[in-house]
Amino acid sequence: MRARISIFVAVVQSILLLVHLALYETWIFFWGPLNPSRTVELRIALAFLSISFVAATILARMYFNWPLRVFYAISAAWLGLVSFFVLAACSCWIVYVVPRLFGVRLERRPLAIFFFGVGLLLGLYAIVNAARTRVKKVSVKLSNLPQSWRGRTAAIMSDLHLGHVNNRGFLRRIVAVLARLRPDIVFIPGDLFDGTALDLDRLVEPWSKLSPPLGAYFVTGNHEEFSSPTEYLDAVRRFGVRVLINEKVLVDGLQIVGVDYRDSTSPERFRSVLRRSALERDAASILLVHIPDRLPIAAEEGVSLQLSGHTHRGQYFPFTLIVSRIYGKFAYGLNYFGNLAVYTSCGAGTCGPPMRLGSNPEIVLIHFE
Repeated sequence: MRARISIFVAVVQSILLLVHLALYETWIFFWGPLNPSRTVELRIALAFLSISFVAATILARMYFNWPLRVFYAISAAWLGLVSFFVLAACSCWIVYVVPRLFGVRLERRPLAIFFFGVGLLLGLYAIVNAARTRVKKVSVKLSNLPQSWRGRTAAIMSDLHLGHVNNRGFLRRIVAVLARLRPDIVFIPGDLFDGTALDLDRLVEPWSKLSPPLGAYFVTGNHEEFSSPTEYLDAVRRFGVRVLINEKVLVDGLQIVGVDYRDSTSPERFRSVLRRSALERDAASILLVHIPDRLPIAAEEGVSLQLSGHTHRGQYFPFTLIVSRIYGKFAYGLNYFGNLAVYTSCGAGTCGPPMRLGSNPEIVLIHFE
C-alpha cells in the first residue's frame, strides 16, 4: 500500500511539474523575454508552487495547526488557479496558431493579458462563490410514507470536508443555517471530514448547538476511509450524531438504511447489506450511501429514496463536464431510476481547491409531501 501511494504521489507531482513548466514556457512566449533576474524569480516561484499542494497534503495528514492551514489553503487555491491558467494557455495557443494558418499574425502579449486575465478573474470568482452556501428546497412524494412524515422536512448536509480549509468557523455557519431552517431530521451522506489530521473535539463542537427532533444520521464517505475512520466516528457520536454502519433503523415508522463507503464499492457487498437490512417493500425507506453509482441494486431491493453526495457536481469547470459524463443525470439533483427517487447533493464544502464554478455549495431541505 505504501509503495502504491508513493508511486501515485510521484506521478501526481511529475504531472504538476510538467504543467507548471508548460505554463512558464507559454507565458514567456506570449509575454516576451524577461530580464535575467525576473526570469530566475519566476522560475523559483513556479517551482515552489508546483510542489506546494503535494507537500501541504502530506503534512496535513500528520499535523493540524494554523500555519499549516494557511499554507494548505493557499496551495489548494493555487492548484485551482492552475486549472484556469491551463485553459488560458490552451486558448492563447489556439487563437494564435489558427489565424496563422490563414496568414494572419496576431500580437502575442494582448492574448496573454486577455486569456490569463480572464482565467484569474474566473478563479477569484470561483473562490468567492465557494464561500456562499445556498439552501436548495426540494419536495419529494414517496409511496407508503407514514402519515406522520407528511409535511416534515429533512436537511441533507453532504461533503463538508472539514479539515484545513473548511474548519470550525465553517461548521458554525452551517449549524446556524440549519438552526434557522429547523429541519425535523438531518442526513449526512459522507465526507463530513476531509481525512486529514484534526483537533476533532474542538472542530465538531458547534454541532452540539443543534438538536433535530428526529436526530441526525451519518454514513462514511471515501475521505473518512483515507485513514482509520474510528476517530471520526467517535467524534460525531460524542455530539449526538447517529452513525449508521450497514444497518437499518426505524424513525417514527420510516425505514432508514445506511451503507458505509467501503461496502458500497462492491456490488456484491452492497446488495448483501441491503438484503440483511430486510427492507419492507410495502413501507417507505431512505438509503444513505455516499456515491450514486449502485442504483439498479438499490431499486431492486425496494429502496424508495436514495440520498448521496460525492460528485460535488464537479466543483468547477471543466471538471463539471467530466462528472456529468461519469454520472449522467444522477451527478446532481433529484432524479428517478424507475421507482427509486435519487437526490445527489453537490455538497456544502469543497475538496482540494476551495472553488465552485458551475456548481454551488448547498444545504438541501427536502419537504415530504
